[in-house]
Amino acid sequence: MIGVVAKLKIQDGKQAEFEQIAKDLMAKVKANEPGCLTYQLYKTKGSETDYIFMEQYASADALKSHGQTEYFKAAGPKLGGVLGGAPEIQYYDIVE
Repeated sequence: MIGVVAKLKIQDGKQAEFEQIAKDLMAKVKANEPGCLTYQLYKTKGSETDYIFMEQYASADALKSHGQTEYFKAAGPKLGGVLGGAPEIQYYDIVE
């Protein structure tokens, strides 16, 4: 399994727009990607503009497939309009 944490800073005043984009993306991922075990957005406590996506994939192929979906590609330009900088993405191996 592969874990992913994507840290996102959102432009002030764009939070509601970002959250709607993220909710739409989460719904599509959860409905269409059985290899994506977790795909959840969290807002950092005490911050109005810092968020993370916590993701878990069953395999490297599932992670690769996620990035190739049409809805993920379509979300890119929408997210670009609300992000306050480049996302910080970290990848993890599960410890069992």
